[in-house]
Amino acid sequence: MHQFDTELLELAQGNFIGYLILMILLLKRSIPKRKKMSQLNKRKIINDPVFGFITIPNDFLYDIIQHPYFQRLTRIKQLGLSSFVYPGAQHTRMQHSLGAMHLMNEAIAQLRDVGNAISPCEAEAVLISILLHDIGHGPFSHALENSLINGIHHEEISLRMMQKINAEMDGRLELSMEIFTNRYPKKFLHQLVSSQLDMDRLDYLSRDSFYSGVSEGIIGSARIIKMLNVRNDELVIEAKGIYSIEKFLVARRLMYWQVYLHKTSVAAEQILLNILKRAHELAYRGATLFASPALHYFLYNETNKEEFNKSDELLDYFSLLDDSDVICAIKTWMNHSDIVLSTLCKAFTNRRLFKVEVSSNAVSHEKKQLLIEQYCRYFHINEVDATYFLGEEIVSTDTYCPADDRINILFKDGTIKDIAEASDMLNISVLTKKVQKYYFCYMRL
Repeated sequence: MHQFDTELLELAQGNFIGYLILMILLLKRSIPKRKKMSQLNKRKIINDPVFGFITIPNDFLYDIIQHPYFQRLTRIKQLGLSSFVYPGAQHTRMQHSLGAMHLMNEAIAQLRDVGNAISPCEAEAVLISILLHDIGHGPFSHALENSLINGIHHEEISLRMMQKINAEMDGRLELSMEIFTNRYPKKFLHQLVSSQLDMDRLDYLSRDSFYSGVSEGIIGSARIIKMLNVRNDELVIEAKGIYSIEKFLVARRLMYWQVYLHKTSVAAEQILLNILKRAHELAYRGATLFASPALHYFLYNETNKEEFNKSDELLDYFSLLDDSDVICAIKTWMNHSDIVLSTLCKAFTNRRLFKVEVSSNAVSHEKKQLLIEQYCRYFHINEVDATYFLGEEIVSTDTYCPADDRINILFKDGTIKDIAEASDMLNISVLTKKVQKYYFCYMRL
């Protein structure tokens, strides 16, 4: 006991005030310090404009959210270049991932309420899977996948990053990766992460609709989740929720053609693709290009799927890439000596986008050649370089594809029907038809 404590003890003998002071001092010492208490409670509440308050369920999920791989998603826009059309579409992939985690938590609670066994370990694992499902996305959605990185899909990169986090966190993501790759015996858990009616789609339709201001994308996600159940190890929707599913499918179709595949967004992405391809070509020739260390690595090195799966260095560089690397480089390249690169960068930065023609047939070779000749004369370049001022993309999508995965409707008598068969209001089979359009993009002189 300290001398100060001894003096207080002597004071307390026969003195009520002294006794009271001594008790308060001893009680204060027995209470853990605030800093230590905060370290033991990492649960946070996030105020989300789409779903309201989102709770991070436990400390381990909080640690994953704090990981640099996940924090990188705060610097990547969810809708890539859609803000060229819808200025409000500035939300990030981190916001989407947190929203999907929230919906997954709601879905787990619903499935448990109707009698489906989901253990605490399974619940945590499926939450981690949905939280990290988009962690492998590069800057501006798929632009980097189609220009600087060859032959590897963002989902494969996501899995590679999960493996790295798993090694850092003593193997606690093993079950999550089994669910993510559909190797876990309970298949319905994977369906919650990736299917035609997963928590990913329920969030991004609601969120993208909210931020873009396109009301046609509004869906009843809460209603759909309340109708969830499991039969024969597959997710089903109770029959009274069929109209919410119909609205979900129609909303998804409208959002694809009105937002995700809007011709102006496609034009902006085509310029970005051509910029990155041109920069990569110049780097291959040995030209000096300003770039962050991460972007520099991908400009000056050829990458492929095999290298991604075995090179920690490559993964480390990728984990540092975000939208700001690309934007900063493009702003600098506006003054590059290469006329092709500088012209494209100025057009992108100042929103002088390619003109887009949308049709059901590919544009003729003669029209392309005529434009190439014009570019050759105008910029004093050869035909190969002139091709950077135009682009063509074939866009193909179907709203609902039962061949890949079905949305099953559960009726009161126990029968299960595919939504295309069960729907009595809409001809859902029409939505299964693959729609293909040709986007021809070219620079106006």
